[in-house]
Amino acid sequence: MLDRLRQRTGDEGGFTLIELLVVVLIIGILAAIAIPAFLSQKSKAVDSSAKALVNTAEVTAETYATDHNGEYTGLKEGKQLQEYEKGLTIAAGKGEAYVNEAKAEGAKEGGFKVAATATNGAEYTIAKNEEGVVTRGCNAIAETTKGGCVGKTWSS
Repeated sequence: MLDRLRQRTGDEGGFTLIELLVVVLIIGILAAIAIPAFLSQKSKAVDSSAKALVNTAEVTAETYATDHNGEYTGLKEGKQLQEYEKGLTIAAGKGEAYVNEAKAEGAKEGGFKVAATATNGAEYTIAKNEEGVVTRGCNAIAETTKGGCVGKTWSS
């Protein structure tokens, strides 16, 4: 029995070059399939941050109206929203999405529009008219980033 163990340890069996090449080839094929799928996830994450920010700006605009007798009159810029929600980013340059527009709209300023821009240039907007109808819009860049913008509109 001891002789058999010595014989097995002396055997220099291992993987052949062909076996190693097949394994490397399989790994390469799997990587070629997986890498493009992962690359689009970053742009989706960037778009999601802009969508979340514009949703927060919408809620903040509603809060502003609650404090002003249900009217958006006087809402002219993002700074007013930032007074209500300190977490809103209203300036570009920090490497994150920012609110680039917040204003009252309509004949009697009974509606509003807020917009946020992602770091890749995709812009998402939410507008509410005087009748209370909410619309969501996005620019052409947002349609190309696969972040959920189809036909110049998006859903939350």
